[in-house]
Amino acid sequence: MIETAFTPFQSLGGGALIGLAAVLLMGTMGRIMGATGILAGLMQPASLSDWSWRAAVLLGMVSGPIVVMLITGEMPAVQVPISTTMLVVGGFIVGIGVTYGAGCTSGHGVCGMARLSPRSIAATLTFMLTTAITVYLIRHVFGA
Repeated sequence: MIETAFTPFQSLGGGALIGLAAVLLMGTMGRIMGATGILAGLMQPASLSDWSWRAAVLLGMVSGPIVVMLITGEMPAVQVPISTTMLVVGGFIVGIGVTYGAGCTSGHGVCGMARLSPRSIAATLTFMLTTAITVYLIRHVFGA
């Protein structure tokens, strides 16, 4: 059985940093911090300045483990209890979902909910319901 570690302080800290980053991006650039939209715009930028801020945000997103290593002296432990094949399949499913859902959890759940967007509220409720059903099925029906 997969055990979920309860990490309230790390989760609170991470959530606060995500919220702060979203507010700073909106306040300084007037842009919404949706990860898939930022990545898509990086692949087809409107201008060099458009590419630059997107690259900076994505670099900040992936540099977290390096910062942890600089502070603690070791890389954070990451355990993925599924195969690479399942990760690739999951990635494709997420890609389809963000395409049809017109955004990802960060865009809808963090920024859209804060703006009281009805579309984002519906999308976030859908994310949460689907996640709950998936976890229940994986843990209690299929026994993983």
